[in-house]
Amino acid sequence: MTETLLRGRVLSFHDEPLEGDASSEAFTYIEEGALLIRDGKIVAMDSYEALRLGEGRNVEVIDHRPHLIMPGFIDCHIHYPQMQVVGSYAGALLEWLDKYTFVEEQKFSNQGHPERIASAFFDELIRHGTTTAAAYCSVHKASVDAFFTESHKRNMRMIAGKVMMDRNAPPNLLDTPQSGYEDSKALVQKWHGKGRQLYAITPRFAPTSTPEQLEMSGTLVHEFPQLHVQTHLGENPAEIAFVAELFPWSRDYTHVYEHYGLLGSKTLLGHCIHLTDAEIGSIADSKSVAVFCPTSNLFIGSGLFDLGRLTKSNVRNAIATDIGGGTSYSMLRTLDEGYKILNIQGQRYHPLRSFYQVTLGNARALSLDNVIGSFKQGAEADCVVLNAGATAAMRVRMETVETLVEELMLLQTMGDDRSIAEVYVAGKASKTALD
Repeated sequence: MTETLLRGRVLSFHDEPLEGDASSEAFTYIEEGALLIRDGKIVAMDSYEALRLGEGRNVEVIDHRPHLIMPGFIDCHIHYPQMQVVGSYAGALLEWLDKYTFVEEQKFSNQGHPERIASAFFDELIRHGTTTAAAYCSVHKASVDAFFTESHKRNMRMIAGKVMMDRNAPPNLLDTPQSGYEDSKALVQKWHGKGRQLYAITPRFAPTSTPEQLEMSGTLVHEFPQLHVQTHLGENPAEIAFVAELFPWSRDYTHVYEHYGLLGSKTLLGHCIHLTDAEIGSIADSKSVAVFCPTSNLFIGSGLFDLGRLTKSNVRNAIATDIGGGTSYSMLRTLDEGYKILNIQGQRYHPLRSFYQVTLGNARALSLDNVIGSFKQGAEADCVVLNAGATAAMRVRMETVETLVEELMLLQTMGDDRSIAEVYVAGKASKTALD
């Protein structure tokens, strides 16, 4: 049996590093390392010499020295139908949705459009080192079929779902409580667990769903408790005021989702910027996940995510690009903007903490750390190869870099898709295959 041995400097986290702690208790870093892969799974992470000398092995060695090999990046909130609205000039959230997003998403009823965008979308993920994402499709079943067909073809570990919305959007973007339920259920049965595909129950957000639709979303959660739930929460003050008008009986925005049974350990709540203490308590108690979307929050002007406040209350968290409110597919660019948002609030985002988050941290947020996010034995072999000297400016800066932590900080500050030397999806080289 042929095995693949990736040679290079290897880094994998097995716990969240403490602030400012560069010791190896939370991670394993091997300078002269290697990663042994068989049938798309991790067999071992060790020194190159130890793995090269294994008895009776027919091993294909791929030498990535001096680059850094890490688990593939994970994006916990992204909209694949919004590729063509990135960088659109508009006001705050609700205007941006009406002027650009809803207009663009209507195109997904056109034959051939979902397939074309899905292909381009996965190309961009791979170019930027992202091997898993939690994605929103459009309201159309065809958008989900196109997404999962492309993902399955590439053997990528993906989470996605049909957006459900039955009010406050253009007529041809609306479903009904019943059709949203039936379409979602059919898509669950068709795609969930097919290869590496996972389905997410996806009510867009409270303003675009009636109480009846949220009730049906809760029914889906009850019928399929193994599924993820994804929606938006507390992104914009006008959005929050709108929710209060639509659901006058609710204590707060979070209470709407809580009331309909949509909170839980597999619930991903995009943004979570403007929250009361009571809402933070509800999110923490339910073990739901608050998803930090830095480039989107800055671009749309939504506000500053207060990670420190949330972590003090034991709220689970993740980080994401939020394309197309977000402005880059790169988790490196996302980390850079996240660092700035936290720094301006007097909070620290240590480079080890950053790279933990986009690998094992986000895998834990998705409850998928048993299969992705690290190089533990038996994990799926999704890997990214990072080149900290990808540009002339980076090479000059690298002349003074002396530690792994400094290199990681350089990567998140100056890196982008050019810093991604290669991407492996289930052990298969995928970025160079795009060229």
